[in-house]
Amino acid sequence: MKKLIILTTSILYLSAYTLTIQVDNLRNNKGIVQYSVYNKPNTLPDQNFKKFYKQKTAIIKNHSSKVTFNLPKGIYAVNILHDENKNGKIDKGFMLPKEGIGLSNYKKINLFNKPNFKNASFKLDSNKTIKVKVIYF
Repeated sequence: MKKLIILTTSILYLSAYTLTIQVDNLRNNKGIVQYSVYNKPNTLPDQNFKKFYKQKTAIIKNHSSKVTFNLPKGIYAVNILHDENKNGKIDKGFMLPKEGIGLSNYKKINLFNKPNFKNASFKLDSNKTIKVKVIYF
């Protein structure tokens, strides 16, 4: 039994990879950056941040921030919030966010390019670093 537990633990350890997410060009150094990782279809968009698989926050230094997750092999998508007032939610003006948002694989977001898991997803089968563009409206 002990050998089985050790073997299972070793297999899980070997199949874990690091995903480092970098954001640059934030409009200021206020607040934090909230990083949400998703691993299931139909979880994006997630304006209330309730469908994520894992989530972390990080400080901002020189208009940049980064964080690293340890994740098993899989298909993932990343949702970023530049949470300037540290309240954990997307603050909106007239329908549009007041704070910066970003998704993996997205350079712009509009009515014709709405966020979804399929377009934001990527395969994680090795250690990886991605850059996510934060968009301000």
